[in-house]
Amino acid sequence: MYELKTKENDSSVLEFIESVDSPKKKEDAYKLLDIFTETTGYPAKMWGASIIGFGSYHYKYATGHEGNAPLVGFSPRKAKISLYFATGDTEREKLLNEFGKHTTGKACVYINKVADIDVEVLKSLIKQSIKFLRETYPESNS
Repeated sequence: MYELKTKENDSSVLEFIESVDSPKKKEDAYKLLDIFTETTGYPAKMWGASIIGFGSYHYKYATGHEGNAPLVGFSPRKAKISLYFATGDTEREKLLNEFGKHTTGKACVYINKVADIDVEVLKSLIKQSIKFLRETYPESNS
């Protein structure tokens, strides 16, 4: 059976941020921590070894695969900062058009630094992602 690697744990978010090598990335991680905490109303929790997540939801796919994931989150990685929002939400694409300098992967939005993006649009992305996930997985609100 598939075992999910990225689980919520009790590791220290602040210790993780302090372990970030780049002083600029560390500074941005603290800015994002404040923005995500204030916008979501959830405390920051570590998910796996390197994702800072906020809130959680339980998903179940048609394939039968299920698990828990943070509603939103971020990770200050070496190359870029990864932002985690809900996938499959058409509103996300509209908001990203106004977001600023970024690239996207399947599930992540990547930025180089907070100064490259519109923080108000970031807040809208966070709120929209949570709204979308609550509507998509209504039985798992936490």
